[in-house]
Amino acid sequence: MHILVVNDDGPPSPHSSPYVHSLVRELQAAGHVVSVCLPHTQRSWIGKAHIIGQTVKPLYYRPPPLSAPAAGLTSPQGSNDDDEEEQSHGTTHTRPSTRPGTEEWILVDGTPASCVQIGLYHFFQNRGPIDLVVSGPNYGRNTTAVFALSSGTLGGALEAAVCRRRAIALSYAFFTRNHDPLIIAAASKQSVRVIEALAAQWPADGSADLYSVNVPLLEGLENGKVLYTGMLQNYWSEGSCFTEVDGSVDGENEDEEHIREGEGSPETEEADKKNTTAIAAGHTHKHFKWSPRFTDVYRSVDEAPPGNDGWAVKEGHTSITPLKANFWHPSTHLHGGELKLLAPVSSTNSEGLLSTTLPPPPPPPSSTMTDQQQKINSAMMQLPDRTVSTTTTADTTAKTYALIDYGDAYVQPLILAAMESLLPPDSWTPLQSPPPDQEELSLETLLPSSSKDIDETTKVLQITAYESIDFAFAAAHPRTCLVNSYMIRKALIRKHFLSATVDSWVAKHPDSVLRTHVKRSEAFEVDYAEFLDDALVEAFDLRASLERNSVSRGGGGEEEDEDQEEGGGDVNAVGRGAGPPVQQQERKKEEEWWILKPSMSDRGQGIRLFSTMEELQGIFDEWEAEMSDSEDEDDDDDDQEEGGQGGGGVVLDDDDDDEDGHETENQNQNQHITTSHLRHFVAQPYIHPPLLLVEHDRRKFHIRTYVLVLGSMKVYVYRDMLALFAAKPYQAPQRQQQQQASPQSTDDEGEDGNGGGGGAAVIDLDAHLTNTCLQTSSSTGGSAPSAGAVHRFWDLPLPEVSASDRRGAGSASLTSIFDQICEVTGEIFEAAAREMMVHFQPLDNAFEVYGLDFLVDAEGTTWLLEVNAFPDFKQTGEEMNGVVAGFWREVLRLAVVPFVLAPPTTTTTTTTTTPDGGQQQQKRQEDRPTTTALSEENMVLVRDVDLGRRWS
Repeated sequence: MHILVVNDDGPPSPHSSPYVHSLVRELQAAGHVVSVCLPHTQRSWIGKAHIIGQTVKPLYYRPPPLSAPAAGLTSPQGSNDDDEEEQSHGTTHTRPSTRPGTEEWILVDGTPASCVQIGLYHFFQNRGPIDLVVSGPNYGRNTTAVFALSSGTLGGALEAAVCRRRAIALSYAFFTRNHDPLIIAAASKQSVRVIEALAAQWPADGSADLYSVNVPLLEGLENGKVLYTGMLQNYWSEGSCFTEVDGSVDGENEDEEHIREGEGSPETEEADKKNTTAIAAGHTHKHFKWSPRFTDVYRSVDEAPPGNDGWAVKEGHTSITPLKANFWHPSTHLHGGELKLLAPVSSTNSEGLLSTTLPPPPPPPSSTMTDQQQKINSAMMQLPDRTVSTTTTADTTAKTYALIDYGDAYVQPLILAAMESLLPPDSWTPLQSPPPDQEELSLETLLPSSSKDIDETTKVLQITAYESIDFAFAAAHPRTCLVNSYMIRKALIRKHFLSATVDSWVAKHPDSVLRTHVKRSEAFEVDYAEFLDDALVEAFDLRASLERNSVSRGGGGEEEDEDQEEGGGDVNAVGRGAGPPVQQQERKKEEEWWILKPSMSDRGQGIRLFSTMEELQGIFDEWEAEMSDSEDEDDDDDDQEEGGQGGGGVVLDDDDDDEDGHETENQNQNQHITTSHLRHFVAQPYIHPPLLLVEHDRRKFHIRTYVLVLGSMKVYVYRDMLALFAAKPYQAPQRQQQQQASPQSTDDEGEDGNGGGGGAAVIDLDAHLTNTCLQTSSSTGGSAPSAGAVHRFWDLPLPEVSASDRRGAGSASLTSIFDQICEVTGEIFEAAAREMMVHFQPLDNAFEVYGLDFLVDAEGTTWLLEVNAFPDFKQTGEEMNGVVAGFWREVLRLAVVPFVLAPPTTTTTTTTTTPDGGQQQQKRQEDRPTTTALSEENMVLVRDVDLGRRWS
């Protein structure tokens, strides 16, 4: 990278700038191009200032050679020789060097922010674009708001951020004046590692403009943790940060050194008391020196709860605080409202003059004031005093504890970045994740133990893997706990339940869009391959189709025209019947292919194509033969409980606890079925021909749509969808079978396609699988999508709007596809909620994200393939990381922000008089509002269903 280094401490100096040369050397040693532009003298505590009316002039600094120690770390001892001074700390010149290859820094008589401007736009252009701006290392910590708001180091980084450059403010927190060169070198090495990691993982969603990094100068610092932290909000206590002095104020460097050495000294505290003495009359001529009270900062860190930047450095950890280059807007619930001005109360004073009385101002915030006290004071500033009658309302402030442990390294940082960008840092407190070996999570054990911290105003947010969600706690606290999944939703995510959901809904709503956009499924159960024929007794349509195919297979089937093979789909295709009668007639005698899917599998496992009963039987025979002895032994106890023995006899325990089907990234990355999935199956007519795009080598594709379901229930579709392509150009299954069938077919054909024994079809699934987990031709080993496998939907080479309102050949357009997806998505969730209430139960205090897969056929019709809970976001790939980041930002904006920032449930106590003259108290809970933002941005509300379980 080309890195621009600026600071607020000036050029290397043992008095004011001892660290910058050490960092520059480490960056250069790591292979980075480093350009340096610094103030020519100390510019600490100046923030993001520019000096107007000044012509900025440069000087040219040449650091000592590599053979010498880093400049600024040591002072020459035992000699005043000028040569030794130059060798230790470099030289400064009024004109640039004319010798090629000379390392030369720019010094300007300006501020850190000015150094950024001049470094970005007026020097170093011949070295290429600047990729990153590093401001620092600062001589001292920049933790907590009191330091950060005045920091010239952060000011330089902020200037870079508003210039649309990535920026990092770096500070070294020293604990002793003995600057050990070895510790400084270790800090610089650690800083380079942190800088490189942040640059590589910079959020694509704009959630962070810059980072404030604080590295503690302690022995063994490299062994400490590197923690993301919030910035502690603190304040100066009463008293001035200036001391009165006699005479002129000279020697900025000496003053700065004195300030750093005298942190919290008794002299400073005594001076503070002196400054508060009132003067009876007139003014006394004085001079003032900046003398901040560092003890205020350290005391605020000690009194604050752990987790902030000051605490991290105090504990010996490196802190990283993501920041936006703006002033955060608190009290956003007031935006758009009107401030009601108070009517002054007039009276006559003792001298007979008219005076005006206003309500007393609220007390100023103290350096140790709690969040609750600050919110109460804020409310006092906004509202006049009111007289409360017999009704009293509970405290309206609330705190939110958040457990964010999604269990996916791809998604976790995106969720945290969205939380930090959307919510004020003091509005929520992160909870420590439980140890990995803890079998069952209990939120009560993670929450603060003090009873004063847990009351009816305390809110708890949990975003974790499904298995870790404390549903019992959520059920016990329906108004103050929000979780990221519904407990029961197998009506959608299990394929045989999804088929039943659609069948039942369409039977009662024959005009439903699901009738023509979800192909009918044949669901059946098989315990052993030998019982397959019995399992299909009631699958009348499937058996009839397979028999017709067998009869027409005499000459190998009717060959198709390649020009008809247009379309895209996924072997994950879920079907709903063979389509309308007109489409069936158009098929004529064309062989009908079917797709087989284990109902409990995900990531494309166990998917096969078949067209005859012999091929289907061969698939089951293949699975039974491939089951390893070790798998049988592992599940032997369960098998015998169900009466099953031998290979293939694994019976799935149909329990709600396993319904989410969420697995680790590297689990089952092959085309073989997991034994625990062997029982429930669905077969659907294979969607052919799919929509194919010449620009994408006529490869089949499906559309991944991310969906948010909120409460009970609103359904949102995220507009930024993905198109996932197969690894090879599409060929109709019958054509592949004809081309590949030969007497030389080997016994291991099943590993390459659909093969195996029993007459199974030889199908190359790479032309049909659009699930990126199972693209066998990928060189990535399944860890990431292969090149060209994932594209943005709206970038596909299709017209934005179709030229015709009628669907016909070649009429597919981006808008028509998206409209169909929105219509089908809303309908399928309403169907599950109303028709399968036992198997899909939306909770008002929950939200859940889903990945829905759709396939577009050659006629432009969009078909729903399947519904996935806890979708595998990692398969989106790093190049499309911004899609997932944007989706989670919208999810949190709609689901989490209203929960965290809305007032909690309040308890109103009303006292009434009974007929006998006594008094009776009644308590009533008022639910918190559930409204969301008016602007939905990239989220499209496709269904708002009132299931009668809402709070308000």
